[in-house]
Amino acid sequence: MTDPTVYLGARPRLSKHFYKAHGLGNDYLVFEMVDGDQASWVATPENVSVVCDPHRGLASDGLVVVMSDQSLRSPGHAVVSLRMFNPDGSEFERSGNGLRVLAAYLSGLEPRLSVIDAKVGGGKVRIHVHSMVDGTFDISVEMGVARLGPEAIGAGSRILHGESEPYTLIGPEGEKLEVVPVSIGNPHVVILADSHEELFSEKRLSVLGPFIASHPDIPAGTNVQLARAQNGRGQACIWERGVGRTASSGTSSCAVAVALAVTGALPFGAVLIDMPGGQLSVSVHNSLEITLRGPVTSVMSGTIEDGLFARFEPVS
Repeated sequence: MTDPTVYLGARPRLSKHFYKAHGLGNDYLVFEMVDGDQASWVATPENVSVVCDPHRGLASDGLVVVMSDQSLRSPGHAVVSLRMFNPDGSEFERSGNGLRVLAAYLSGLEPRLSVIDAKVGGGKVRIHVHSMVDGTFDISVEMGVARLGPEAIGAGSRILHGESEPYTLIGPEGEKLEVVPVSIGNPHVVILADSHEELFSEKRLSVLGPFIASHPDIPAGTNVQLARAQNGRGQACIWERGVGRTASSGTSSCAVAVALAVTGALPFGAVLIDMPGGQLSVSVHNSLEITLRGPVTSVMSGTIEDGLFARFEPVS
């Protein structure tokens, strides 16, 4: 995929201190940017991969970096700038679960915090912290307005066929797939599986996910979901760009809710999206404005020890 650092700037220098939490099994590490600290490290692709390694690192689906220009407008209102990195070291636009993990981290620093305005991936979102019980937070994010169509995901003219949703995409075996391209500030291709029972499976996802996520006609790459409506709820299996299969994803659940709403499989309004890791609530207005809500569970905080720190590329 294309690395967005071409417009986001040089790789940031980070503290050794971290916070970890997950949204339904989709876990993120939060680090803060520092200036000139000798006990710091640079978030190069290689170093990010080391940190996220499931056996030799801290085991994570990605990093959320709090930049140095955050401020507290009032005890209940914070403003921050963020950058996000996949475990393969690539940088990406935004993550619904990553944003909610970030809110849990900031709430630990300021317990009265209820509203966070975050600048991320060239846009702005507002996050609300509703409550916290026994280390699990109830957090929602105003994700903005979704965009539809090939242009929304940067797709070329050869991959998607048709005039409107759903489009047709030719799969790796020449099969015709019904898909909805959706941008939630990051790109998604939602594969509609309602009429193809054999299509909705982790086995099929393992074939279609990497094929579409790295398709040459989507130069920046895309996230991929298998989706269907069942009993008034959405169901999704998820393949994330730069990650692979994940138990849950905030922006993927938003993309699935949008795709099922615009194709008439689910109504507009608040719906539940079931994923292997659990369920998130997504509200889709008929203007395609989206709100994501669900739990975030704190896992740990700590400091990178010398053994891991020694594996990093040296700070220049």
